[in-house]
Amino acid sequence: MIRQLVWSYVLLVAVAIAAFTVPVAFTLNNQLYGDAENTARREADTAALLLASGDTRSLSALVDAYERQTPGKIDVLGPEVPPGKVWDSEGLKLTVQAARPDGTIVGAIRLSYPDDPIIDRLWYIWGFRAALAVGVLVVAAFLGLWLARRVTRPLRELNAMAGRLRDGDLTARAEETGPPETRTLARTLNTATETIGTLVGSQRAFIGDASHQLRTPLTALRLSLDNVADGVDDPHVREDVEMATAEVVRMSRLVNGLLALARAEANVAHPEPVQVLDVVAERFTAWRAAADERSISLVSEGFDIRVLATPGHLEQVLDNVLSNALEVSPDGGTILVRTTRPGLLEVIDSGPGLPDADRARAFDRFWRGQGLTGKGGSGLGLAIVKQLVTDDGGSVGLAAASGGGLCVRIRLSPA
Repeated sequence: MIRQLVWSYVLLVAVAIAAFTVPVAFTLNNQLYGDAENTARREADTAALLLASGDTRSLSALVDAYERQTPGKIDVLGPEVPPGKVWDSEGLKLTVQAARPDGTIVGAIRLSYPDDPIIDRLWYIWGFRAALAVGVLVVAAFLGLWLARRVTRPLRELNAMAGRLRDGDLTARAEETGPPETRTLARTLNTATETIGTLVGSQRAFIGDASHQLRTPLTALRLSLDNVADGVDDPHVREDVEMATAEVVRMSRLVNGLLALARAEANVAHPEPVQVLDVVAERFTAWRAAADERSISLVSEGFDIRVLATPGHLEQVLDNVLSNALEVSPDGGTILVRTTRPGLLEVIDSGPGLPDADRARAFDRFWRGQGLTGKGGSGLGLAIVKQLVTDDGGSVGLAAASGGGLCVRIRLSPA
């Protein structure tokens, strides 16, 4: 917008310069040629009078003085040469007849004046005007830039506020400055943002509180079901109790996932440089015991890259992805974490993989795929991963691994 405003200012100034300068320049051209012709006619008339009077000495002195002082030339011709005026490529040729008082034509004077001096002067005048016009346009461009930045400053502040809102910062506010229209817009956006922040905060608080409050009764319910199972001898009843216990466990995971997702959405990202392989090694240590129980190998390869991530986000992302990978990988399989280029982290499992349709839905909340989360998944793991990565300005996607399985590609900004 600033560039367009500056171009519009410069264009208006250019049009004004052209409208006022070009007509004046053409008028000046005509005036210069007219002055040259009038001067030449006066000299020719004077020479004709001297020729008609027979004062050859004065005529010769006039011719010599004229040719010394000007680039022009005066020729004395016979009486048969008609009078006339011609402007051609060589300049002006003006012929004046010399007549006595009784009307007798005794000869003619031809004055030749080249137009090179006129053209040189015109070039000088046009060059000066062109240089002056360029200078005016440059000044107009700088003044236009200053004015455009001044005019668009409220809009840039509103754009900065919108960027902060896009990044999840609902505390962003715009300064109410500038023209009345932008002040009204800033006030409206501030009010709308405050309302949205209140609603979103209430929703997150409700999800967090509800999830937190549900954990206690679910834990008590599971303990009660375990006690019932210990005192039941009927295999059919025990099977029903075990099914109920499995659903309670799944509900507990779902509640924990909702609580984690609410906390992830509530945090405004403040990314910092993170050494990726250090985080990978730390999470491998945490998951090594679970992997060793099924003889699953945890392998990392690639360069030790640095990315921008909020403290704790990358650890939580890897925990969710490694948990899913362990769920779907067969006993004796391999989970590979690979850094292929700055900002890209890939986690590859040896499970059954996912078809294209399922990969497109895998990041939806509460969606559960057999090959992705297993029977006990809550369907929130990858939703939390996407939320955390997006908060840090990155992206996450799924692709089929070359050797089978699933590849989770996490892209973050290089540090």
